[in-house]
Amino acid sequence: MMELPVVVGVDGSEPSLRAADWAADEAALRGVSLHVVYACRWDRYEGAALAQDLGRPSAEVLPQDVVAGAARRAHARQPELKVTTDVAFEEPEYTLVHESRNASVLVVGTRGRSGVAEALLGSVSLTVAAHAHCPVIVLRGNHDTKASHGTRGRVVMGVGEDPEETAAVRRFAYEEARRRGVALDAVRSWRCPAHESTDHPLLAEAPARLHEESAEKALTEALRDAPPDVEIRPRTVEGHARRVLADASHGADLLVVGAKRRRGHLGLQLGRVAHAVLHQSTCPVAVVPHPA
Repeated sequence: MMELPVVVGVDGSEPSLRAADWAADEAALRGVSLHVVYACRWDRYEGAALAQDLGRPSAEVLPQDVVAGAARRAHARQPELKVTTDVAFEEPEYTLVHESRNASVLVVGTRGRSGVAEALLGSVSLTVAAHAHCPVIVLRGNHDTKASHGTRGRVVMGVGEDPEETAAVRRFAYEEARRRGVALDAVRSWRCPAHESTDHPLLAEAPARLHEESAEKALTEALRDAPPDVEIRPRTVEGHARRVLADASHGADLLVVGAKRRRGHLGLQLGRVAHAVLHQSTCPVAVVPHPA
């Protein structure tokens, strides 16, 4: 059975070309091909990055130039990599979600502007991360493009409450850490509700310690399936999961979180934690769908 390719969505912008670079490294790590896809309802590319690279006005750059440019970059980065391309004249969200049915992983970039007023990841990245049928890796605009071994030395995984529900997340994170030859930080957050606190000096730490111990026990249970050839570093941290994971993303190669299906909804619903870390993470984020 042929391995499914890594698929990357490009639009000719510099962030999307960096995503193509990253996807090429990811495909090489996996030993699979790379499929470059450009989807747009227009028959001309309207942007500066690729046009400048080609030395032409943007009005003269065709969609075929967009995928060809990304493919050239991928080949320059990974000369042995098999690269295929495709152009679709339809909405990018629809095309990429459709492509995710036959992908091992889907990679998308984002301009990732900063500031409260610009704290929007981008509709394409969010929609694809929420509805894709395979894991989606979203690259922020401010990190390097290296996916190769030991770039930063660790992968971070957010561990949820239900071990069965998050099994797919763990499997993906184990494999990503193994491919890179780095450690996996398995992080579980915990909080002590305010109504459980007490002012009594002898009991002040008791409720918090119970919640911490419960988190430690849940984390140990979730990691029972950890492979022996991957270094696992379990950590429990007090605080909201979205803040804990965003903090843990500093200096990481990849942050892995899950997306949960909801009955009566189309595709995947990201949930608050995944949605928040997609906006706040300082490293690429892999969103792994939970099985229906």
